[in-house]
Amino acid sequence: MGRTRQTRLPRCFGRPLDRRKYAYLLGVYLGDGHIVATVKGCFRLSLSCCAGWPGLVEAAACSMAAVLPRSKVHRRHVSGAVDVNSQSKHWPCLFPQHGPGKKHARRIALEAWQQEIVDEFTEELVRGLIHSDGCRSLNRVRRPLKGGDRFYTYPRYTFTNKSPDIQRIFTAALDRLDVPWRQMNAMNVSVARRAAVARLDEFVGPKY
Repeated sequence: MGRTRQTRLPRCFGRPLDRRKYAYLLGVYLGDGHIVATVKGCFRLSLSCCAGWPGLVEAAACSMAAVLPRSKVHRRHVSGAVDVNSQSKHWPCLFPQHGPGKKHARRIALEAWQQEIVDEFTEELVRGLIHSDGCRSLNRVRRPLKGGDRFYTYPRYTFTNKSPDIQRIFTAALDRLDVPWRQMNAMNVSVARRAAVARLDEFVGPKY
């Protein structure tokens, strides 16, 4: 395999950026991340991960460490969750979507340099978004028949987020991957066709 192409951080310093890990981290940040100011001009990026999925905790921590390797990554256990966090002056540069208030209450749009990265590593962005705000589950359906009700199940992916902008980032990524999706309601996007689920299984799969 060839070497991963790297990007130099815009706006702040010239060290190379691991583009693949950044695409995944961006997805997790858009779902379950936030940035707060700390002291001396530093900022803390925090990702709230379910404690029941240690694999996801590890993936979040590894991606954070790869994106800013000079900043130590910490894990803090809270009620039912693990807060994966790291401090740096550069987190707002890396995530210009940072701002006051909740993400669904303000406009969220990718910068041109971010779009270039997620166009290249679309699978990693989708994986991060589903790991944060999505799931793979079995949907049970009842079908009334003359001889009595029949039930059948099928796997599907569901993505849940209050922000229409983040939903559009997710569905645009699915479109780039040729994965059909359906808007279930104001907060939920579903991927349920057999071939589409199989495509997501190739790089997402159930949470672990």
